[in-house]
Amino acid sequence: MSTSFDPAKNDSTTIRNHLLPGDMGSIVYLHGILYAKEYGFDHTFEAYVAKPLAEFIDSRADGQRIWLVEKEGKIEGSAAVVRYTQHEAQLRWLLLHPDIRGHGIGKHMVEEAVKFCREERYESIFLWTVSTLKAAAALYKSAGFKMTAENRIKTWGTLVTEERYDLVLK
Repeated sequence: MSTSFDPAKNDSTTIRNHLLPGDMGSIVYLHGILYAKEYGFDHTFEAYVAKPLAEFIDSRADGQRIWLVEKEGKIEGSAAVVRYTQHEAQLRWLLLHPDIRGHGIGKHMVEEAVKFCREERYESIFLWTVSTLKAAAALYKSAGFKMTAENRIKTWGTLVTEERYDLVLK
């Protein structure tokens, strides 16, 4: 299994930065079904994804970007950089369908997100995840992120430990 992803050399999996009709629904759906199946999250998690995603799409703000992983015309993953403040960005909605994990796509998207944040002159980037996402945490750590906070809460129909990771860019 390959560990690096080169979008230029991949025939069936592509990454694009523009939204098309149906993409928002696909992102919410993918999050909803995968987090329910893999971690027991309930339907409220979809609202957690959908509300800020809709705001992101409506804002059309500078300093933001989305990455959509598409395979054979179907959305199989996503990630986005959202402007949080003038100097701080948030990495959101990083998710890959299990069928395309393990090929370096997630690492590629995180690297692209960090590169984008540097180009936009953000001073830092942060993200929230949950402790059960071990592979994601390893990915963030390999990109230089450090865990800075933990919070155990009951949400999305289950008890989770949220973790915040930060990366100082300047």
